[in-house]
Amino acid sequence: MRTLISSAFVSLDGVAEAPGGETGYRNAGWTFKNLDFLPEAYELKGREQEEASAMLLGRASYQAFAPVWPGMAEFGGYKVMPKYVVSSTLEDGDLVADWGETAILRTLEDVAALKSTEGGPIIVHGSLTLNHGLSDAGLIDRYHLLVFPVLLGAGRRLYSESDVDAKKLTVAEHEVYANGIQKLVLDVAR
Repeated sequence: MRTLISSAFVSLDGVAEAPGGETGYRNAGWTFKNLDFLPEAYELKGREQEEASAMLLGRASYQAFAPVWPGMAEFGGYKVMPKYVVSSTLEDGDLVADWGETAILRTLEDVAALKSTEGGPIIVHGSLTLNHGLSDAGLIDRYHLLVFPVLLGAGRRLYSESDVDAKKLTVAEHEVYANGIQKLVLDVAR
């Protein structure tokens, strides 16, 4: 069974929308505003590329990342690994040609089947709607969070608001950096 990891930048109040400046959200780019850049705070992001064996994305995140990430040296590890996009509307012709092997999954059952195969961890970036479904279905095994010292109020959150049983998390790793970012690596207790 493969480990499914949800990786996100998140505000203290749980907002994960538009951390890099995506349009349509009034606080877009909040990870870069009024915060000193410390490379060590982002070490986890580099490690994810080294340790993951596949990437899983929702349709909207795929459509945001696919035109940009293939040409970025800092995301070179993702170019060579298999990618899976969960979408009921995308077709093979909608996939970019220069980002390596990419397959479309239609359902959470398809994700569960992928998880049951042999291989290393599967990393999920962004993909808030997908994250909600994965969490509700009990498919997420670990969270890699960089928690930013900001309260955003309104905005789409990483966490589902479904009325489900509580999920206990155990802290596998944590660190606080001088700029206030907190790294939390949390395992979902089974």
